[in-house]
Amino acid sequence: MKYFALILTLFFISFNQKTDKLTGRYNYLIEDEGTYILKDKITFTDSVFKFDNKFLPKGKISYGNAILLDNFINTDLVISIPKDQITKDTILFYMHDKQSPVANYLDEVVGKGKLIRIK
Repeated sequence: MKYFALILTLFFISFNQKTDKLTGRYNYLIEDEGTYILKDKITFTDSVFKFDNKFLPKGKISYGNAILLDNFINTDLVISIPKDQITKDTILFYMHDKQSPVANYLDEVVGKGKLIRIK
């Protein structure tokens, strides 16, 4: 009986765990003078993302305190997403320029936008 309870407990724990990975398909919108403009669609899988535009290269996702999207449309551009946003259907993100004169380029925001999940 105790083994049955243990198996049942492990079964429920495994189904109730939330993933901390960015997955799925999203609309990619950039803020421009207070309005959001749809640029493209992005598909996220484990540690890679790709745009629907077939001519753009795949990018990589780094997980840490903040999620970083690297190798974007502009190679000097890095996108950061706060980790608490990942469970939402609308994810706010910030753009950073690697060529920024600031010592840590993640401290300076050069733009922002949204990722909206496509269901």
